[in-house]
Amino acid sequence: MERALYLITAFPGFFLRHRPTTLGQYTTSTCSISRTSNGYLKRINSEAHFSSRAIARTFLRHSIRKTKVKKRLIDQRFAAVCKMTGYEGKSLNSDVKSGKMVFEPIVEEGVFRFDCSTDDRNAAFPSISFENLKVRDTPIANVNKVPTYVPSFECVSEQQIVNIEFPPNTSFYGTGEVSGQLERTGKRIFTWNTDAWGYGPGTTSLYQSHPWVLAVLPNGEALGVLADTTRRCEVDLRKESNIKFISASAYPVITFGPFASPTEVLVSFACAVGTVYMPPKWALGYHQCRWSYESDARVREIARTFREKSIPCDVIWMDIDYMDGFRCFTFDQACFFQERFPDPKSLVDDLHQNGFKAIWMLDPGIKNEEGYSVYDSGSKRDIWIQNADGKPFVGDVWPGPCVFPDYTQSTARSWWANLVKDFVSNGVDGIWNDMNEPAVFKTVTKTMPLSNIHRGDPELGGRQNHSHYHNVYGMLMARSTYEGMKLANEQKRPFVLTRAGFVGSQRYAATWTGDNLSTWEHLHMSISMVVQLGLSGQPLSGPDIGGFAGNATPKLFGRWMGVGAMFPFCRGHSETDTIDHEPWSFGEECEEVCRLALRRRYRLLPHIYTLFYMAHTRGIPVATPTFFADPKDLELRTHENSFLLGPLLIYASTGKDQELYEMHHKLPKGIWSSFDFEDVHPDLPALYLKGGSIIPLGPPYQHIGEANPTDDLTLLVALDELGKAEGILFEDDGDGYEYTKGGYLLTTYVAVRQLSVVTVKILKTEGSWKRPKRRLHVQLLLGKGAMIDAWGVDGETLQFPMPSESEVSDLVLASEKKLRTHLESAKHIPDLDKSSGHKGTELSETPVEVKSGDWALKVVPWIGGRIISMEHVPTVGFWIRFNSRHYIFIRDNYCNTA
Repeated sequence: MERALYLITAFPGFFLRHRPTTLGQYTTSTCSISRTSNGYLKRINSEAHFSSRAIARTFLRHSIRKTKVKKRLIDQRFAAVCKMTGYEGKSLNSDVKSGKMVFEPIVEEGVFRFDCSTDDRNAAFPSISFENLKVRDTPIANVNKVPTYVPSFECVSEQQIVNIEFPPNTSFYGTGEVSGQLERTGKRIFTWNTDAWGYGPGTTSLYQSHPWVLAVLPNGEALGVLADTTRRCEVDLRKESNIKFISASAYPVITFGPFASPTEVLVSFACAVGTVYMPPKWALGYHQCRWSYESDARVREIARTFREKSIPCDVIWMDIDYMDGFRCFTFDQACFFQERFPDPKSLVDDLHQNGFKAIWMLDPGIKNEEGYSVYDSGSKRDIWIQNADGKPFVGDVWPGPCVFPDYTQSTARSWWANLVKDFVSNGVDGIWNDMNEPAVFKTVTKTMPLSNIHRGDPELGGRQNHSHYHNVYGMLMARSTYEGMKLANEQKRPFVLTRAGFVGSQRYAATWTGDNLSTWEHLHMSISMVVQLGLSGQPLSGPDIGGFAGNATPKLFGRWMGVGAMFPFCRGHSETDTIDHEPWSFGEECEEVCRLALRRRYRLLPHIYTLFYMAHTRGIPVATPTFFADPKDLELRTHENSFLLGPLLIYASTGKDQELYEMHHKLPKGIWSSFDFEDVHPDLPALYLKGGSIIPLGPPYQHIGEANPTDDLTLLVALDELGKAEGILFEDDGDGYEYTKGGYLLTTYVAVRQLSVVTVKILKTEGSWKRPKRRLHVQLLLGKGAMIDAWGVDGETLQFPMPSESEVSDLVLASEKKLRTHLESAKHIPDLDKSSGHKGTELSETPVEVKSGDWALKVVPWIGGRIISMEHVPTVGFWIRFNSRHYIFIRDNYCNTA
């Protein structure tokens, strides 16, 4: 006897009757429902189970939290616009499962949202990447412009495949935290946050997920494309001039542009996903870290040595070993009857007195142990992620068995934020969120089961399994930490560093490029990786300078410090069981290069801080590829040895056998004037300033706390072909939020050459911060390192004579001679091919590939012979390292290597 199934949803007035067919089997029961990440309905407290795609789609269309009137108006408008322009797509419920996507304008002119159908638009999950969750779902009025490039779609086996075709010679960038080449044509990545120790250029999933591509067209115009899904997404750029996204249905695609330049695209992108938070100025200094400084005595020794050797540094970091048994929010006060961190507040006070800040690590894994106050309070509030049967999920991490806060819940975020608030009272200046992919030991996938349950807030997507929230877990943890630090002191800007992230993480935290290796390959990749993160909305990033895993050689470390000192985030970090990697650890020659490199950074901090103000307020990127100076130059688009900090070009030698001053320096068109700080060295990058630019400089402090507003201000000036230049300087207290109330000074300086006189003056100012009484030092670049100096008073017009052509020629010749003399007299860092282990053993610095039968192994000899990967060629499977001691076999679906 045929039996009808009646289902009552949680929405009044909606009633569905369905008869069993071959599409699925059903049991009867009424229930409340929610969406799952694979597009099906999930039962809640009910025996009913539904597997029919048709029923799931029907329910999904009615699960959007909008009034019927608003929904009907949006649908009508959406369909009318698409029909008018001829881009009406087909519903996934019809027999046609491919076509052009339908669209409507959002955010601002030039930004479009695309969906496979109006039904899919209404069924899409809320956006977590957008700063304002409603902006993506709200069309803007009075926009008659239609998109230049319209994606096509195909839906197969619950996967939505999106393709966008561009003209030949289109270049691709972005895709977030990715290794390998700068220009991404030919690459494929998977957005799935992964603990990827020892990654290589072919690794396809790292610690962060950014389903975002910046397309630069042959004419220099650019367009950005975001697949706005939190789920695992394949970003396939292997076909020339074609972007392909593949992820679970249904998700929208957002395009930004085409606009006149890549910078305009990124500014528009920032309007949607938010800008980087404004960091405290001290966070832009140098950071010293290690896994781990074993005691407060060792920390004090490190701090003292920096000051004794006059090497600039602002921050010292405490890795996981400061904790009591790796229990978060605790301090290990005894180990083998020897106190390690008996009084963290006293340690921090000492560091502060010597000009250092202290940053401490917090992981998400909370030890599953009754009597541990953090575990007990979390259990009382029922805030742990659950497994499929509704019990708290327990997985192994550093403390052993752990439970994990469900940061998708506001109650869990508030609980964590209050723990952070109390933790900060120990004198904590910043917090480091690690292992938050989330990483889990002893499991094939290196994370928790996809069937785990998050009881998320409705505005984030509600109750979903882990496959839906995996990629945003780290970002939500960073958000909670950021909010906790603001609770602790609303007069200070938080500093949070997160390993895992997603589109929008820049609103809460800085990031770094994870567990890299001490190799020349990783030094070279670090430039592209930092730049790609910036092109994906995250400008505050940098690598572990010198490499995290393995022993750097003196030359490698010195070269890396030279480049790393110019990155937006500047931190040295190294793994346990490696040799010391402090700047003085590699001999006098390397120490001097590190000192010079960091003094450069501190001289440039007024410029770098200004760049971050522009990034925070307007979305203008901090570090960009060299081709941003001339987007039409196709040759520059693949250049990986240099990058820009605004108009400042940093040109580096990143190859073991490369000598910087023997290389041809490919520069963008226009005037580019070289300069240095009387510190030229073959192991330091070359510096160029774009003609038409002015950048501010400061003294080479030992730490930010030494700065005084009345210190001399230096303006470095490079005139363009018309004899003009312009630049800006942002100043405020360096911390706090007075700048949001007008408590800042933004000065625009201009320089003009008229006949034989150069005039430097203020064009305009913003803000109520009073201009300090200070001397003004102007350095006018003449080319090839030559310059002339002039002195005046800041705020007053300064005029000085321009040398004659013959005088300029003489100055340039003298500068070139001086450069050669400096290079010849410089103490070169020893070119050692091998690095020494703790016991003096000589270990190879190159990964070794071993092949035998069906197996291909990649081994890291200099780290105790650890295996990075073991590929079983016939099955395309991998054994990979998932912590310091264990290796597991995984299939292609979960492998990290292309």
